[in-house]
Amino acid sequence: MKVAVVIPAYNEEARIGSVLAAVTNAGVDEVIVVSDGSRDRTVGVAKTFPGVKVIELKRNMGKGAAMCAGVLAAESEIIAFIDADLVGLRPLHIDQIVTPVLEGADMCIGVFRRGKLWSDAAQVISPYISGQRAMKRELIEMIPWLPEVRMGVEVTINHVARKRHMIIRRVVIHGVTHTAKERKLGFVKGTAHRAKMYAEIGRAMVRSRRYTSRRYMS
Repeated sequence: MKVAVVIPAYNEEARIGSVLAAVTNAGVDEVIVVSDGSRDRTVGVAKTFPGVKVIELKRNMGKGAAMCAGVLAAESEIIAFIDADLVGLRPLHIDQIVTPVLEGADMCIGVFRRGKLWSDAAQVISPYISGQRAMKRELIEMIPWLPEVRMGVEVTINHVARKRHMIIRRVVIHGVTHTAKERKLGFVKGTAHRAKMYAEIGRAMVRSRRYTSRRYMS
C-alpha cells in the first residue's frame, strides 16, 4: 500500500524545513504540505523541497480543514499526519508511525518521550491527542464533519475510531517535541492561542458524541 504524509502548516517558515527534511527522506510515496492561510514564507520554504506537493488555502480554516484538504489531494491508501512545528523529527520516526498500519492496524499514534519535559508530560496525560499519526484512508473518509472541528481534529478521529472498534496502536517516538505556542507567538498571544485550542477540543468532543450516536454509527 502507498503512504502519503500530510503536513498542515500555519505560519511555520522557521520550522517546516527541518520537518520536511526528515519526511522526504522517510521513503514515503507522497508528501503534501497544506498551508492554512499562512502569511509568512511557509509556502516558499515547502516549495524548495523537490517532489513535495504544496496546497495553499487562501484563508485560515483550521487544522481539521487543512488535513482534509491534504487527504483529498493524496492518492495513497494510508495517510500519515505530521505537525509542521516539530523539533528532533527523523525519518525513523515516520517509519515507526506508519509500520503498524502497514501491518494491519487501522491507526497508529506517535507519542513523545525524551523530548522536552513539558511536551512529554502533556502526552503522558493525554497520549491520544498527539498530532503524529498514521491511519487507513477510510477512517478519515467516514467523518464528513471533520473539516469543521479545527484543533479538535485528533479527539474527533479518536472517538470515531473507538466507536467503530478499530485497531489503534501507539508507538513511542524518542527525542521529538513541539515548539511551544508561547515561544512562537509570545507569552500573551501564545497563552490565548492555547486557551482557544482547548476550547476547540472541548467543542469537538461534544460534537463527536452527538454525531456518533447509536443511530448514526449503526
